[in-house]
Amino acid sequence: MYTRENADKFVADRKYLLKEEYRLTFHLMSEFGWMNDPNGFIYYNGEFHMFYQYYPYQPVWGPMHWGHVVSEDLMKWKHLPVALAPDQDYDRDGCFSGSAFERDGKLHLMYTGHLVTGPDRDNEYCQNQNIAVSEDGIRFEKLTSNPVIGPEQIPPGLSEKDFRDPKVFERDGVYYVVLGSNDGQGHGLILLYRSEDLIHWSFVGEIARSDGRLGDNWECPDLFELGGRDVLIMSPQRMPAQGDDYQNLHSTTYMIGRLDIGQGSFHYERYEPVDCGFDFYAPQTTVDAKGRRIVMGWMETWETEIPTQLGHYWAGAMTMPREVILDGEALLFKPLEETVAYRHNAYEASDIRLAGIKDMQVSGDCYELEVVFQADQAEEFGLRLRVSGEEETVLSYRQAESQFRFNRDLSGIGLGGERRTKVELKDGLLALRVFVDKSSVEVFIQGGEKVMSGRIYPGADSLGIQAYADGLCSMVSFKKWDIK
Repeated sequence: MYTRENADKFVADRKYLLKEEYRLTFHLMSEFGWMNDPNGFIYYNGEFHMFYQYYPYQPVWGPMHWGHVVSEDLMKWKHLPVALAPDQDYDRDGCFSGSAFERDGKLHLMYTGHLVTGPDRDNEYCQNQNIAVSEDGIRFEKLTSNPVIGPEQIPPGLSEKDFRDPKVFERDGVYYVVLGSNDGQGHGLILLYRSEDLIHWSFVGEIARSDGRLGDNWECPDLFELGGRDVLIMSPQRMPAQGDDYQNLHSTTYMIGRLDIGQGSFHYERYEPVDCGFDFYAPQTTVDAKGRRIVMGWMETWETEIPTQLGHYWAGAMTMPREVILDGEALLFKPLEETVAYRHNAYEASDIRLAGIKDMQVSGDCYELEVVFQADQAEEFGLRLRVSGEEETVLSYRQAESQFRFNRDLSGIGLGGERRTKVELKDGLLALRVFVDKSSVEVFIQGGEKVMSGRIYPGADSLGIQAYADGLCSMVSFKKWDIK
C-alpha cells in the first residue's frame, strides 16, 4: 500500500543515487523519481507553496502522489514531506492534479482521485474530486466526506471517465471550481461547479468547449481575474498544429474574456499559446502578497523519452516562475524581479557589428543573457548557446518571415527539433532575455510577448556562447550574468 511515510523513507534512503549531471540550479525538481504537473500553487502564511504530481519510486509515471515544496522567492526551494498518497478507496490508483486555497487560516487541497475500473488501465477508469485540509501547511488530512464531487455529478452526454484537475476560486463569498473533461466525441471542454461549504457542490454549466481545433480533451484549467478581465488557461490534448503554433502533442493556451456565472458560460474571441517552445504543459497560477499573478508550468512533454530517466533516478522540472501581465487583448509573460538577486559576474558589451560568427568571450551552463539586436540588413541573426565542437543550441530570427526559431537538433543527447513563432521587430530591434540552466533554455522575446522553453542535454564541455548574422547587423547591447 502506498503511504506518505513510505514515500518519504524511500526517497531519504536513496537520494544518494541521484546523478547531478543535468540537475538544474534555479528550477524546481523533485528530490528523487518522477515529477509532472504543478499543483496547489499558493502564497500562504508568507511563503509560496507548490505541490506537484509525484511518483517517488522510479523516474517514470506511476500511481500519483503529491510532492510538496516551499519557497520565499520562487528561486530556491525547500522540500517538505509528501502531502498526499493514494491511500484511500476513492483515490487508490492516484491522487491526480488539483489546487490549493485558504479557508479560515487552514490550507485546503482539492484534487482528483483516480480509480482503474478494468484490466485496460489506459481506458478503463473513473475520477472524482476530493479535499484534504492542513492546520500547519505540512500535514494534510483527507475529509471523511470525500469524494465531494463524484462521477454521478457529470452531466449526461459527457465523458464518464475524464473528469479531473480541479482549480478552485472564490467570487462573492461562493466557491467555484473548474474541471477539465470532454464529450467523448473529440471535443475538450471545461465544467463549472459551485459550493457554499466545500462539501456540497452543484453543477453550474459547461463554460467552454473545443470547436474541433482545440483538442479532444482539456486538462488543468485555471480561471482567474486580471485587470478587470477573466482569463482561462488550459491544456488541450492532441490539439492539431496551426501554422507554427501547437506543434507539440499536447499544448497550453489562454483565452481572455468574460465569465458569466449566471449563464454558466465563458465568452472569448480568440486563443493564444502560453509558450511556443518544446516543453511547457499544465501550468498553474497564483497571486502573491504584491498582487502579482504568477504562473509556472511543467517543463517537459508527455510521451517522449527524458534522458535522465536512464540511470539518473529523476525526471521532470518546472519552468521559471513568470509574471502574467494583461496588455490590451494579449498576455505578457515576464521573469520575476527576484531573479536579479541571483546575478553574479556581470559582463557587458555594446555596439557590436555582426557579419558571420562572433565568439562572445564568455561561457557557462547556468546564466542569464539580455541581448538587443538591430536587424539592419541581415537575413538571419541570433545566438548559439552551449557551444562546443558539433554541439550548439540556436536561437535565431529571420526577417523575411518575421520568425523566431529555437533549434535543438545539435543540443546533445535529448530530442532534437525546431520550434518557430511569429515575432515583429520594434523599430528594427529584437530584445531577448535568455535563461540557461544546465539542461534548460527559456527565452523571453520582446518583453514577454512570446516565450519559448525547452530541455537540452549537451555535454559538460559545451559552454560557449556565440552571436552570428547572415548578412550585416549589430548588437546594440549584450549583457551576461552567471546565476548562483
